Amino acid sequence: MSKNNYVAEIFEKLHSMPEVGFKEFKTSEFIAGELKKMGYEVVEKIGGTGIVAKLDSGKEGPAFGLRADMDALTYELDGEKVCFHTCGHDANSSMVLATAKEIIEKGISKGKLFLIFQPAEEVLGGAQSIIESGHIDELTELVGIHLRPIQETKLGQATPALVHGASYRMIVKIKGLNSHGARPHLGVNAVDAAVLVVNAINAIHLNPIVPHSIKVTKLKVGETFNIIPDNAELAIDMRAQSNEVMEEMISKAKEAITNSARAIGAEGVVEFLGGVPAAEYNDELVELTRIAIEEEIGESKGPLITPGGEDFHFYTKELNIKTAYVGLGADLTPGLHHKDMSFDKKALEIGVKILKNVVIKKLN
Repeated sequence: MSKNNYVAEIFEKLHSMPEVGFKEFKTSEFIAGELKKMGYEVVEKIGGTGIVAKLDSGKEGPAFGLRADMDALTYELDGEKVCFHTCGHDANSSMVLATAKEIIEKGISKGKLFLIFQPAEEVLGGAQSIIESGHIDELTELVGIHLRPIQETKLGQATPALVHGASYRMIVKIKGLNSHGARPHLGVNAVDAAVLVVNAINAIHLNPIVPHSIKVTKLKVGETFNIIPDNAELAIDMRAQSNEVMEEMISKAKEAITNSARAIGAEGVVEFLGGVPAAEYNDELVELTRIAIEEEIGESKGPLITPGGEDFHFYTKELNIKTAYVGLGADLTPGLHHKDMSFDKKALEIGVKILKNVVIKKLN
């Protein structure tokens, strides 16, 4: 692959092999092979497909890293399931891999450079698999990057702090008592309990200064018209721009579910709770990244708030790693996760320049 077009050629290669979370086998094999050819110390198959590569200067200094996600999304078209890169993870991996090539050719004068190619961001669990492997225990600082839709950021623009919110979901099971429709007094109607739970969830109020939302997004109950149902299932979507508000929301939701169902003799049980924490960035690393952006493209946007979630923030939550996250303009339309998503490939070169500048500032 030619040096001048390396990032574009890598992108075309990765774009042609979309794979879903924890099944990025071809993607992982290709990226690991490139890193080995460059001369990095490479650990493969973390969580099945994850990669951690390292370049050690042999001298004291920061343990600094770049992170890219690798997985694609699935769609159903004409009755068949197909896989596409519609979130730009192929672009993210291409930019980090191209940066890795330029950095190892230049060398680092202090510390260690870590490169994380993470599986399963879309389905969650990918960041945890890297964390639990122990291969980044000494990492202290980490920068991520992601393309942004044109409505947020245009080509030639970037932010050093893409501020994701916390995003969690609950699956709730309602347990009532079955009875014949002619004898409702002998049962506990799971429909009635579910309605009470929905109303109780809608009555939750939190600090309006912090953007947040909680809502029931699925209700499954009953099989036929003349039986009092004894069970129901609800899905609850929760979002907040701070982890503190999310923790309060989860606590109040659990209380609302339990008490509202109990009011008519039913039981409300949280069967599943999962999600991702909100961004908590390090001011010094964000500032360094801001300067790098300005040096490369002339101007840096301020923090960009997005209600979307990202498992990148487990690196801070679980390992207390200092982080920043570049939101990169690419004239991306019509939007992330849209099957017709496209963007201006010039953004790839811009992203590499920014990431390279950040690494040089940290390790040279």
